[in-house]
Amino acid sequence: MTPVFVTGGTGYLGRPLIAALIGRGIDVHALVRPGSEQRLPAGARAVAGNALDAATFQHLVPSGATIVHLVGTPHPNPSKAAEFQRVDLGSIRATAEAARRAGAAHLIYVSVAHPAPIMRAYIEARSQGEALVASTGIPATILRPWYVLGPGHRWPYLLIPVYAVLRRIPSTRDTAIRLGLVTRRAMVAALLQAVVDPPPRGTRIMSVREITAAPSLVAAPRAAL
Repeated sequence: MTPVFVTGGTGYLGRPLIAALIGRGIDVHALVRPGSEQRLPAGARAVAGNALDAATFQHLVPSGATIVHLVGTPHPNPSKAAEFQRVDLGSIRATAEAARRAGAAHLIYVSVAHPAPIMRAYIEARSQGEALVASTGIPATILRPWYVLGPGHRWPYLLIPVYAVLRRIPSTRDTAIRLGLVTRRAMVAALLQAVVDPPPRGTRIMSVREITAAPSLVAAPRAAL
């Protein structure tokens, strides 16, 4: 299997994804800030660089690799509009450039479900990111979760009964499904599926429905996901 290059490898999704990839015997290269190398799961090849500057890492992306872009503003909320432009959009711009330079075979990008009545600045930055991914001409997979449940991100569990009601009402059913909650376990499974089963061409979209339906390709401790 082709090597995988992960940006944001020490983050909320990056660490469990890298562990799952290594568990399948996949060669993983992970971009990290200098000094953060030890935060990566054992077995990953650390690449020190700046996720906002393609020149610092593009020459270290293996030719023909699958690139998984996971850099983003932690705990996004409406007050972080400037960070969405600087970090979220800036990082995917750099990754798209690095992907072109390296002749990447597949580019995987975690975006966000839309349209939605809130988080407009975040959605705008991620939508621009999707356009950058498409502009590379590289076969791509774009995942569109809304909120990812897991360690430190559990308060939306309180909304599950509300979602259940909204899915039963015809006028709100589609929105409730599109903006549904997904677990970190489901996201890792969907990312892993995207890695092992790339699209032959064009851009594949994985909405909340497809993310939650992704098969579990790796066994992991429940506490970790």
